[in-house]
Amino acid sequence: MRLTAALAPTVHTGQLPTLRRWLRTIGDANIERYPPLAVMAGWVGVLSGDTAQAERWVAFVDAASSDGVPLDGSSSFESARAMLQAGMCAAGPEQMLADATFAVAHEPAWSPFRGSALWALGEAHLLAGHLDQGRPLLAEASTAAATTGNADTVVLCESELAWLAMDRSDWHEAADRLEHALAVVDEHRMHDYITCLQAFAGAARLSLHDSDLHETHRQLTQAMRARPAATHVLPFTAVRLRLHLAKTYLALADVATARQLLRETDDIVRQRPALGALVDEVEEFRRVLASGATTGVAGMPPLSPAELRLLPYLQTHLTAERIAEQLFVSSWTVKTQVKSIYRKLGVSSRNEAVQHATAVGLLGA
Repeated sequence: MRLTAALAPTVHTGQLPTLRRWLRTIGDANIERYPPLAVMAGWVGVLSGDTAQAERWVAFVDAASSDGVPLDGSSSFESARAMLQAGMCAAGPEQMLADATFAVAHEPAWSPFRGSALWALGEAHLLAGHLDQGRPLLAEASTAAATTGNADTVVLCESELAWLAMDRSDWHEAADRLEHALAVVDEHRMHDYITCLQAFAGAARLSLHDSDLHETHRQLTQAMRARPAATHVLPFTAVRLRLHLAKTYLALADVATARQLLRETDDIVRQRPALGALVDEVEEFRRVLASGATTGVAGMPPLSPAELRLLPYLQTHLTAERIAEQLFVSSWTVKTQVKSIYRKLGVSSRNEAVQHATAVGLLGA
């Protein structure tokens, strides 16, 4: 089927409305006659947030078989099916690792799906708690996806790598990766594509770190507007998106929105409970949100640029005098800014300030 060959690049560049029209024209009965096309129909359901369509087609391909090489560029029907199953993560990180490992082993360097297979494997390692294995796989996936024109996978990988960089306080790497991701989004006009929403959430966190509140809210608006399409059929992306957004809203003292996002996260986890380390992250944030540390935050202004520069030093054992030397200010200025940080975060000690700032994303873990 020649049309199948055109579907992969159309998926990868965010033209979901076009794909959905094509699939409606083809009809379900014809899709069932060619299982590789059913895999693509499943992905369209996943990426558009059409849970009924996604689950219908993944159930079909689970039981289907197909001989020959698919025309979409994937190495085999079995490999394409494994990638779809990995993306839906219905059976937890271990099965996702197995599915993604199979796909990576079978998709050669020239395959347009090589980047997708590597991305799925990297995400599986993150869910399993293997950050040191997940990060390089996501970087490799981004490179492979860029080579084959797989724009949505580039954005997914660069956004996730940016978040990981921010978590370890590498704001320069995060800024570079987000700049790349957002440029790809703009180039392909993928602003409502669910694979791009983490880029907007990341840009919001980065802008908040830079004390650019206008840009923070602009990026948050983009992510929040399209988030309903991020559902349990791509569960780790949907949960991470809401968790990242919730942390940023909490840092902005919008506790109500943070709680709403946590409720949405709980709805997804109820349907996909086996999300490994990501469930632990959700529970950690729940504890922060429920703790008394949030009560003093509401209505307070965000930290100033000077306070944000000082904040990382609270993680050290340096005295106010030594911090002042590092920042080329007086110790009186440092002490004044520390008091202001405590007041704005609603805490009363250096340790509490670090814990709260880390929980809401102002500091790396």
